[in-house]
Amino acid sequence: MKRTIALILALMMCLCLFAACGGDDGEDTNPVESAAPADNGGVSTAEPLPSSETIPTWLPQTADAGQEYIDKLVFIGDSTTYGLKAYSIVNDSQVWTPSSGTLALFNQSFATIVYPKTGAEIPIVDAVKDAQPEYLVLTIGVNGVAMMDEDSFKTEYIDLIHRIQAASPDTKIICNSIYPVEASYEAKDNGINNAKINTANMWVYDIAEATGTHYIDSATVLKDANGYLVAEYGNGDGLHLSPAGFNVVLNYLRTHAL
Repeated sequence: MKRTIALILALMMCLCLFAACGGDDGEDTNPVESAAPADNGGVSTAEPLPSSETIPTWLPQTADAGQEYIDKLVFIGDSTTYGLKAYSIVNDSQVWTPSSGTLALFNQSFATIVYPKTGAEIPIVDAVKDAQPEYLVLTIGVNGVAMMDEDSFKTEYIDLIHRIQAASPDTKIICNSIYPVEASYEAKDNGINNAKINTANMWVYDIAEATGTHYIDSATVLKDANGYLVAEYGNGDGLHLSPAGFNVVLNYLRTHAL
């Protein structure tokens, strides 16, 4: 009898302990409590604020950055860049090309450009090191599509970017697409055509991604329904842009700003 009573008392004590420790009252028993949201004045902080690290390689459409943004750009490239200076589309100080007017990708490692600050023709890296431009737009490679394979094209382009980055680490580099050509130019069958240009532009995108720089597809606003350069955007030779074409490109740059 005494043994039975002792067992009953022990069972009752266990039931009391369970009720005190394990009862379900509908509350979250997770020891980590949710922190109350901070007072942000109604601004959500769920998503990280934009930064240079979160800007995609392929520059998307943005609000119009205005002429102030265009005025900060330095343009380096081949003869399709030189027109910016020849037509006075931008300030002469913003256009860096050789005295010949064209910078070929395959000789970029030893080519020189006319440095507007002094008027002297000096290596690209020397000019970049001295000027430390905030933004630099590269438009180069149209001559290369006729004679360079993917490996050599990418090797030369990446080398140019790396040398610029070493000379001016804070410069933001924009790799601009190669512009399309007119149907009349393709008919010359000199190795430069829109099929090759389109392929090379994908190489340029790959290069931008590999180097931590940015790609801008300005070529898209220069094409007609068949993918050729719109006639009024060309200067008449089938390859180079007219002032109207350059203005279309600049508008694209300022509405796809970095």
